[in-house]
This record gives sequence, structure tokens and C-alpha cells, in this order.
Amino acid sequence: MKPILLKIVTPERILFEDKVNQVSVSTALGQITILPNHIPLVSALKPGEIIVRQEGKDEDLMSVSGGFIEVLADQVVILADTAERAQEIDEQRAEEAIKRAQELMVSRVVDAEQFAYFSAQLEKELARLHVVRKYKKSHRHVPEDFGK
Repeated sequence: MKPILLKIVTPERILFEDKVNQVSVSTALGQITILPNHIPLVSALKPGEIIVRQEGKDEDLMSVSGGFIEVLADQVVILADTAERAQEIDEQRAEEAIKRAQELMVSRVVDAEQFAYFSAQLEKELARLHVVRKYKKSHRHVPEDFGK
């Protein structure tokens, strides 16, 4: 099957631009996987992971905080609020951000707008933490002398 062009863009940079065999993302309606010849589609993204598969390469994991995806006949464009590769995520900072957001939601009297903001921050950081932990788990190296 002919690969499709995937472009992931944030306000700061182009995170990814290459031909892929498939891409999976979290949309407002659930997780979807796009393969070549997918029907045209536009959807909102929710915080979660982006999984990119290319011929002959390891799976590429990324975290996205939200945005939009557009699927066309020969390309997929993701316009992300923020996105980063799993390798770029600092696990400890993500854990600390989760704790801060949880504490602020509990300890402060917040109005609906502040609560929505803290909830969104919490969801974004949970997605980042999930992606970095999944990446670390899949890239553990087994010692050569294991089991001998």
C-alpha cells in the first residue's frame, strides 16, 4: 500500500513530516487509526498519544494536548496545540505538574473557568506521562546475558 504524508504542526514548530503507513490518534469520539486511502475527515483531538508507524522503523510515540486532524486523500495534517516526542518528555516534570494541578483543584476555591483550566492541564500532563512511560517500557534493553 502506498504510504501517506503525515505532517504534525504546533504553533512553535513542525514536529513531524514524513511518509507513514499508519497513524493513530485520540479524537473527541475515540481512538482512530488512519491508513492509506482513508475517507476524508476533520476531527478535534483530545489529549492523548499519537502512534506513527513507518515501514522498517520502530513505532514513533508522541503526546498531544489537543488540536485538530484533517485527513485528505494523500495526506494527514495534525494541527496540535502542543505536541512532543516521547523522548522529549521529562517524566519527573510531568509527575510534578500532575501533583500541582491536583493540589490546586483541591486546595483552592476555584470558579468554573479555573476548574476547567486545571482539568485541562491535568489531562495534558496525564497524557504526557502515559506516553513517556509507554516509550520507556517498550525501549528497555534486556542484558545480553539475561537467562544464561
